[in-house]
Amino acid sequence: MIHGTPRGFRDILPEEALAREALADAVRRVFSDHGYLPVETPLLESREVLERAGRIRGVPFQLIDADDRLLMLRPDLTLPIARLVAGRMGEGDLPARLRYAAPVVREQRSLSGEARQFTQLGVELVGAPDGEAEAEVVGILMETLGAVGLSGCTVVCGSVRPLAAAIAAAGVSRAEADRILSLVHSSDLVGLDAFVASLDVPAAAAAALRGLPRSMGGVEALDAVDALLGAAGVDEGDRGTAELRALAGAVSSGPVPLAFDFSIVNSFDYYTGLVFKAFAPGFSSSVASGGRYDAVLSNLDVPAVGACGFALSLERLQGALDVRDGGGDDRPLRIAVPKGSLFRPCVDLLEAAGLPVDALRDPGRRLIVAAGDVEYVIVRATDAPAFVAWGGADCGVCGTDSLFEADLDLVQLEDLRFGACHFVVAEPAGSAGAADAAFARRGSYRVATKYPRVTQAYFDSIGCPVDILALHGNIELGPIVGMADRIVDITATGTTLRENDLVVVADDVMDCTARFFAGPAAFRSDARIRALGARLRDAVEKG
Repeated sequence: MIHGTPRGFRDILPEEALAREALADAVRRVFSDHGYLPVETPLLESREVLERAGRIRGVPFQLIDADDRLLMLRPDLTLPIARLVAGRMGEGDLPARLRYAAPVVREQRSLSGEARQFTQLGVELVGAPDGEAEAEVVGILMETLGAVGLSGCTVVCGSVRPLAAAIAAAGVSRAEADRILSLVHSSDLVGLDAFVASLDVPAAAAAALRGLPRSMGGVEALDAVDALLGAAGVDEGDRGTAELRALAGAVSSGPVPLAFDFSIVNSFDYYTGLVFKAFAPGFSSSVASGGRYDAVLSNLDVPAVGACGFALSLERLQGALDVRDGGGDDRPLRIAVPKGSLFRPCVDLLEAAGLPVDALRDPGRRLIVAAGDVEYVIVRATDAPAFVAWGGADCGVCGTDSLFEADLDLVQLEDLRFGACHFVVAEPAGSAGAADAAFARRGSYRVATKYPRVTQAYFDSIGCPVDILALHGNIELGPIVGMADRIVDITATGTTLRENDLVVVADDVMDCTARFFAGPAAFRSDARIRALGARLRDAVEKG
């Protein structure tokens, strides 16, 4: 009999448990030295209450108790602590400085490689004066990163206020505003550019919507934001930059540098101002995140009370320390270069952007090609997102389809405008009407494809049920041998379809081109990626 843990959960043996304990103790000492007191919340929470408080992070595990109430295993600690403050503390208890260390659980899709349980270490400051709270919380985070031995970290700050102001200046509908926020939240800057271009909004407001997520750096980033919003007619007091300038001044002598990045934006119904993340060199994910979330308490009938906090992931702290110990800080910039049809145009564009590519043009059987301060990692286009998301490369190139199918946390930076193709729905030419007859009988189309996410999204968009048969090759055979009614496939010329006697019945599934993309941590902590993106953009524009 095999004894194991469920997917996404793990046992921790004494040696690692002792290391985790020492790391957690170092964090706790910093929190305690600043007067933060421990609190504990239940493992189970009412979903109804937490939904009222704000956006629930991740996908929670849920169950129904004996009273038929829907409960959930806590997916984070901020919402439960906000609920605790609203229900158990009065005005005389504020300001409240609270700390916690507890496991949380979130559902993850199968084969994602993501853990479903991890430990959060965090602080919440409730009821402190505006400005002072942000400076105190960010300062504690900086001190904590130093205390655990993470050198070279950066705390990157943004705010929901500038984007909210730009959206208001644009005068878009609620649905359009939600779409803009979704694109920024998912770091799809290429999609954002395209969507904003489709809107009928003033040019200055459009420039602000496109430019804000690309504004990053030191205090100069705040100057850029002020310029964009000023041109769009946003009053100085509504821009949200004044409090960020005050924060920069308050923590300027801290042990960790502060940077600004306005692509870090979360939901408007949760955060009300500052949002921030901490990144460690060479590590593929943020090690901490937080912000100001007055709206959460307001949703719980506690108005006019400020709240700010952050949470560290114990597991990510361990991972970042492992990278440091493994000497990952100073390696060359790694770029994932796709094999196949995208390889040659990718190499040509990299050369046009000023990168050395002589050794890359004929790599032979080499999978990694070193060229000065750059390393090219040669991978399948479909694997490029995973290599970048999991830290095997810092940035890369692949098609829109590969990014969509991977569904990973990546920053889409530039449309490279080569490798153009599109997805279609096709069926055998000699079986016209058979698919529709099967749909009338079955209530869904049976579709063979190598691209299940793209296919599902398309049929969802037209409100049509679909049964997807996921194959890895020769999907044209699916309807020919009777396995499927139709196929969804990617095409450039249509030759393969014609050779297999298939005809297109819908050609509006998705258009694809090659994209330059990066891991979120690498993008925000490595200026070389941003510089390369700018050079690639210039090379594309010059043709």
